[in-house]
Amino acid sequence: MSNTAPLDQVGGSAATAPVRELLPGRDVVLGGVRGFAVTRTLPQRPRSLIGAWCFADTYGPVHLVPDDEGMRVPPHPHTGLQTVTWLIDGDVLHRDSLGNTRTVRPGQLNLMTAGHGIAHSEESPPGRPPVLGGAQLWVALPDRHRDVAAHFEHHPDLPRRVEPGVTVTVIAGELDGVASPARTYTALFGAEVAFESAALTQVPLDPDFEYGALTLAGSAEVDGVALPTGALLYLGRGRSALDLRAGGPGRVLLLGGEPFDDPIVMWWNFVGRDHDAIVAAREDWTAGRRFGPVHGYDGAALPAPALPTTRLLPRARPR
Repeated sequence: MSNTAPLDQVGGSAATAPVRELLPGRDVVLGGVRGFAVTRTLPQRPRSLIGAWCFADTYGPVHLVPDDEGMRVPPHPHTGLQTVTWLIDGDVLHRDSLGNTRTVRPGQLNLMTAGHGIAHSEESPPGRPPVLGGAQLWVALPDRHRDVAAHFEHHPDLPRRVEPGVTVTVIAGELDGVASPARTYTALFGAEVAFESAALTQVPLDPDFEYGALTLAGSAEVDGVALPTGALLYLGRGRSALDLRAGGPGRVLLLGGEPFDDPIVMWWNFVGRDHDAIVAAREDWTAGRRFGPVHGYDGAALPAPALPTTRLLPRARPR
């Protein structure tokens, strides 16, 4: 998914102990006035990273009328990151400049590693279901892997822990000794906790990781804090387990990882290490270099926005 608001703010120190920091999201429209509305919870000034997770948009449930295009994000570039597409309702058709075409459905994982550069588009496919909802997430690549060759993974089956009324799906990393097949480049964790009915569950955590939680659907209580949809609960570090409770059907997304300390610049759809890397990526996209074309999308690619008049400064997390 393309970021329409250029970003260069990367900060917010990783808490060294458990905290309960509730942060509201903000509404963003992708693609102009008739675009697709999302709620953005990462990055924001108080908290812009959870582990290497550096970007989080949630959306839906959106009820699509017959003449509604649904999601339609034209071809756009990425560098220095991985994109994670996670749905709870509907379908999204992915196309990229490596030639991959794949429809992702609820419970399946699309993971695209941009590395040195890739372009892709996302749209609601023909014959799509009438409801769409889910999350689009980015993971920053560490310095030693920021220029890795681009690649794409689709995982239709992920490991799950099932108990009465609750299913925990491991999107990234490991839970209870069971690991997701998704390839990551830092110590990372992601899971969806789906409540079918009123229930209480406990998820084991790594005390060295920092964590955050988002409610994707319904309502839930995380570590005793009511977590409405559209907000992020930052949990810090130091927990070995986390209690989650719901009074009825609902879905919570857990994100975590080792604190990511590499200085990075985030601007538009690029993650780089300095101003010059961002400038070079923008110039390559504008000139039709590096990223390659996305075949099959009916429409023009997104143009890059103008750069700010001052240099973009890399920002490490305060310690």
